[in-house]
Amino acid sequence: MYAALPSAISLLQGVALLLLGTGLLNTLITVRGLAEGFSESLLGLMMSGYFAGYLLGSWLTAPLIRRIGHIRTFAFCGALACIIALLHAMVVNPWAWLLLRVLLGVALVTLYMVIESWLNADATGEKRGQVFAVYMFVNLGALTVAQQLLQLGSIMTFFLFALAAILISAATLPITLTRHAQPTLPDVPSIRLVQLARKSPLAVTASVLSGLALSAFWGMAPVYAGQRGFETADIASLMSLTVLGGALLQWPIGRLSDRYPRPLVLLWITGLAALVSLAMSLLPAAAPLWVAAFLWGGLSFSTYSIAVTHMIDRLAPEDVLAGSSGMLVLNGLGAAFGPVLAGALMHWLGAPGLPLYHTLILGLLALFTLLRMHQVREQARRQAHHVTLVNTTPTVLEMMPEAQEAEQETGGADLQDLDVAAPADEKPA
Repeated sequence: MYAALPSAISLLQGVALLLLGTGLLNTLITVRGLAEGFSESLLGLMMSGYFAGYLLGSWLTAPLIRRIGHIRTFAFCGALACIIALLHAMVVNPWAWLLLRVLLGVALVTLYMVIESWLNADATGEKRGQVFAVYMFVNLGALTVAQQLLQLGSIMTFFLFALAAILISAATLPITLTRHAQPTLPDVPSIRLVQLARKSPLAVTASVLSGLALSAFWGMAPVYAGQRGFETADIASLMSLTVLGGALLQWPIGRLSDRYPRPLVLLWITGLAALVSLAMSLLPAAAPLWVAAFLWGGLSFSTYSIAVTHMIDRLAPEDVLAGSSGMLVLNGLGAAFGPVLAGALMHWLGAPGLPLYHTLILGLLALFTLLRMHQVREQARRQAHHVTLVNTTPTVLEMMPEAQEAEQETGGADLQDLDVAAPADEKPA
């Protein structure tokens, strides 16, 4: 892979250092805020500020990269993120932190966009899957290690904030030192969110709800652990174990979604994740809770990837890039509200509020998936009922799009969202 894509080494080194720094900073801010006496609702609002900035930055990033190029954009936003990290330690105020979180979201989405668009431009078609598989492994691996960096110092001192800033700053070194030519960012044709909803209501709903669920984890899981009486080392280990579950179970769940209908796989993983969440609200702070956290991470971290893949299955090749961008916006919309809602519930119910919030969100997604599958099967059944056939062989079905889609819906390789209503004037055959 590296022979075919020499710039991948620099890019992967950069993203690993970046996520070590930001992964440490994100958890550190939550734990420090809890120690400072910030309420659960206020912490949730602060965490939502990050995702609001992430969403805002998704519209600002492309023009900036086109104007000054990938390397300068990365250096600029890396310096900005480093300054923001240090300001958290210098100004310990919840409203100042809220503003800093918004700015950090803008900076980080730009940094991720630089790396991902560069990888996408340089990777050839036959190597792209391998490159992005390694990229995702580096992402989750760095986030797992980042949680353990909390144990290197006291959360009440300047040291950990400085360490996060150093790692973020170090991420610019391999990017700015590369000798490989930076790519040109292509123009992405716009695609309306309404169009995506018509293509697949299930994928759109899954994208929004997965944003609601996972943003609440990233923002409020340290608060949950702190309310359960965990020390800083235990909070770091619980976060690491959850992320590790997400990293290790991505591949087998992805294989299942390629082998079986994606909505069916989505139904199973969201249903199981909801049950695990419910169990976490009842389990004591002992070994079973750690096992449940690992399973929850493995199941929940896969929901968005399955939603995106299901949407891509239904898009024309020229619409895939725009559709993926639209799904990211939908996920960001959900993520912007997740920590606020989870924080409010935790303020009311205490620590069990977070797993109960996840039970509700993931349970709703499982229920919607089940209802959607039933609706599509009914549509396919009605369409098949109105098809007039002559006495011929089953091979003719392969030439009939309606029958082919119905077969896929009821037992084929993928359950399609047949969002086509039967004509009003149709009569039973």
